[in-house]
Amino acid sequence: MHFRELVTKCRSYRRFDGATPVAEDVVRDLVELACYVPSSKNLQPLKFIAVCEPSLATALYPSLSWAGYLADWSGPPEGERPQAYIVMLGDLSISSDFACDSGIAAQTILLGATASGLGGCILGSLNRQKIRELLKIPERFALLMVIALGKPIETVVIDQMGDDDSVRYYRDANALHHVPKRVVDDVLLNFL
Repeated sequence: MHFRELVTKCRSYRRFDGATPVAEDVVRDLVELACYVPSSKNLQPLKFIAVCEPSLATALYPSLSWAGYLADWSGPPEGERPQAYIVMLGDLSISSDFACDSGIAAQTILLGATASGLGGCILGSLNRQKIRELLKIPERFALLMVIALGKPIETVVIDQMGDDDSVRYYRDANALHHVPKRVVDDVLLNFL
């Protein structure tokens, strides 16, 4: 797969084949990719928790919020939920600034998932306290995000945006998930 195709296939998937497990060694391989990415000052403050055991994944699910623009959808139903998660933490004993590192690591994990025939979704709207209690996360770690993983069962379409188009993603009558994206001529600027 060419890199451009990998990037355009790497979407936020929110519906998964609930019968296809994601093995712990696959999750471990995805986390390993994050070990090799650039890190601010090379501090490498990110840590991860793999959630692959089905009962723990089920217990984690209610602490996640899905697709804020789809007001009438509360998230994937049973049978379409992620089969694994990666919980990304920031080790406060190393740094208190994780913004750049966390984005690079999360996207790299999703690109790796896509290259492996999986898909995922980065979730930042979380019940952090419940997740902290469930996974017994010590206070020295900031809970940054959760990456849901599984075999996607939905089609995500990239739509080119015009100047007056909304950024809101939506599902059409055929359950295709549409994601508006700005075109390169709108984002590549020249002030000279």
